[in-house]
Amino acid sequence: MTTSTQTATAVTIRRARREDVERIAELIMLGAATQTMTADAIRAEARHPGYAEAFAEIEASKDNGLFVAERDGEVVGTFQVTLIPGLVARGRKRGKIESVHVAPECRGMGIGKIMIAHALAFAKGQGGGLIELSSNKSRLDAHRFYRNLGFAQSHEGFKIEL
Repeated sequence: MTTSTQTATAVTIRRARREDVERIAELIMLGAATQTMTADAIRAEARHPGYAEAFAEIEASKDNGLFVAERDGEVVGTFQVTLIPGLVARGRKRGKIESVHVAPECRGMGIGKIMIAHALAFAKGQGGGLIELSSNKSRLDAHRFYRNLGFAQSHEGFKIEL
């Protein structure tokens, strides 16, 4: 395992594979602002079949990319990019970055910056003309991180459970 004093050298960004799904689910749960689960409970939840089903749907979509950051053979980060067609701005595609998570022990090493750079390049390469992301209001460190990368907090977001 890496320590926070190490740097993000030798970080590889690649498309997620089926065998990464449990680790991706773990990273998402570890990053949740309200996470109160034990490590054993996180590992057990990460094996829920719903994650594999969601992965299969993402993998089959031409408009989605699910990626992992790998360091020394270990998945230490994840993010998803979705391209959304629209009529705004003469049909400009909008990219949406979601589920950006870096393993807690690897934060502050520059891995998130590498992941976001890859997400931006991927979206642009797929014809995206704008990229947006959302972040839980309680994740103040993440907000500072995104602002430092040039993202503007231009909108208020809303959601509703269906």
